[in-house]
Amino acid sequence: MRHPLQRSASALVGLVLAFALPALAQDISKPAVPLEPISAILEAFKTHQIVALGEGTGHGDEQASAFRLALIRDRRFTAAVNDVMVEFGSARYQDVADRFVSGADVPEETLRHTWQETTQPTIVADFSIYQDLLRAVRAINAGLPNDRHLRVLLGDPPIEWEHVTTKADFDRWLEQRDSFPADLIRREVLAKGRRALVIYGGMHFQRLNVMSNYDMTLPVEQTVVSLLERDAPRSLFTILPVELESLQADVVSWPKPSLAVVTGTTLGTTDFAAFRPRNETRVSIEAGRFTPVPRDRWKALRAQDQMDAVIYEGPKDSITFSKPALSLCVDPEHVRVRLARIALIGLPPVEADRVKQYCASVGQK
Repeated sequence: MRHPLQRSASALVGLVLAFALPALAQDISKPAVPLEPISAILEAFKTHQIVALGEGTGHGDEQASAFRLALIRDRRFTAAVNDVMVEFGSARYQDVADRFVSGADVPEETLRHTWQETTQPTIVADFSIYQDLLRAVRAINAGLPNDRHLRVLLGDPPIEWEHVTTKADFDRWLEQRDSFPADLIRREVLAKGRRALVIYGGMHFQRLNVMSNYDMTLPVEQTVVSLLERDAPRSLFTILPVELESLQADVVSWPKPSLAVVTGTTLGTTDFAAFRPRNETRVSIEAGRFTPVPRDRWKALRAQDQMDAVIYEGPKDSITFSKPALSLCVDPEHVRVRLARIALIGLPPVEADRVKQYCASVGQK
């Protein structure tokens, strides 16, 4: 039996979510209030099949990873949710992930294809936190009956690198990075009446794409959320980890982490641009070419029209980031392949330099 205070906290979360979500037409100038984030997310699952949780303040955010692990390890999570969908895994190896999280013996050299063979060939793909989630789900499933096992859905398009010999070959896969996971969610989650926590970089969860100045005319401007909500507006509950100190002063006293529903609050009525980097650029796409949009032509959009809630992890200087697994450097062939793919698709030299510098630093220890 839960303590009465726990029941009261859960009831408060439910009331906040119930009254905040329908209030889109109202601009109630009140501060956002912190909620215990695990309870708030589980409450959101009572009314949404999909809860979209932004990966963190950046790829590799260790505080965000720790929170995700705490969330999926909560006994209430496995009672309410069927699937965890991730950006870091190649759908080509879905059968490998299914076998692994179900408890089968999967050799390490086979398992690592799931995160090393995605469309993203940078050093980010080797961050150890992505492997940690797969291993955590395997451990959770070991204590559950088969019909309650969590499934990890790999959302990255099933790129076949052995057939990618030009940048044009690569671009055909890259163009699917939002449409493929949207279709996967429709097929494996929504059509089957399941519920899923979707973990992706926050830019994939925009309702309107800030980079295109909120123009959603072309396929390249679509996001996972815009595609899924095309026929069912506001059907996903979206949560973005953001820095809030400059937007609401009292957040420094909030428990860390905290979730806050933004609809009907001062945060919700703030221009979404305030949540974005100051040096950000926006572009228009004309005849297949990207043209910068002058700042005086930037459109405004209320944050509550872009997302449902935010997670506050703490001050920026308290956030730490994962390191690549050591396998990146101890396997010369893996390093060679990483560098070759970075060069093939024309990424900036800094990406290759990051691989080389990291491996050099490991070798000096």
